[in-house]
Amino acid sequence: MTTPTETVPPAPSDDGSGIPPLWFTVPDGLFALPMAPTAEERSTLAHAFVRELYSRGDESLWTPAAPYYAAIAEYMADEGVSYSAMGLFSTEGSGVAQCAFTVAALETDQTDPEIAAHGTLAILSTDALNEARWLDLPCGPAVSCVTLREITLQPEVTATGEETKLLTGQIQVHVPFSTGPYTAIFTLYTASTEYWGEFCDMVAAILQTVSFVEPQD
Repeated sequence: MTTPTETVPPAPSDDGSGIPPLWFTVPDGLFALPMAPTAEERSTLAHAFVRELYSRGDESLWTPAAPYYAAIAEYMADEGVSYSAMGLFSTEGSGVAQCAFTVAALETDQTDPEIAAHGTLAILSTDALNEARWLDLPCGPAVSCVTLREITLQPEVTATGEETKLLTGQIQVHVPFSTGPYTAIFTLYTASTEYWGEFCDMVAAILQTVSFVEPQD
């Protein structure tokens, strides 16, 4: 998987819902879905999104694809997701490593980030399948939770027509806000686990940029 060398500036997550703003930077290769408060804005952003995602396509592909991604963005926004992106990264041999990356904010009853992080760590550690760890980020304490699971694909959805085992991985990081009773949840999910190390490094790099105050640069 190629190492991203360009970053795109994020937008604050404050959309009038009462959630304090949150800033972070993502690498080149993550294509942000058209998250917007109105259908008109989502439609406009969706048309730009499909042209960027399918840069070698044309109107026969872009026209039907745009409403599909606009609908996905609306659904995710209703579920509390403030940022969602598809990750497409070139690999050796002209392959592609894929992932899904989202950021959501969950309201809590705790305004102290340390206490919130300790509580999150205690809860996540009760599941034996979770690898939960404490993190000290530039923005404050956080808790990471890594889960690897094998799923079974039925014959009708595989290229070979045979039942197939697929290893999937999820990295989820809970970052308590220092500016209000909320926790930001960063989630990366991928079935390209042969590039697991690179995805871990990417998430670690994103987390280093998380800020609850507007960056000066």
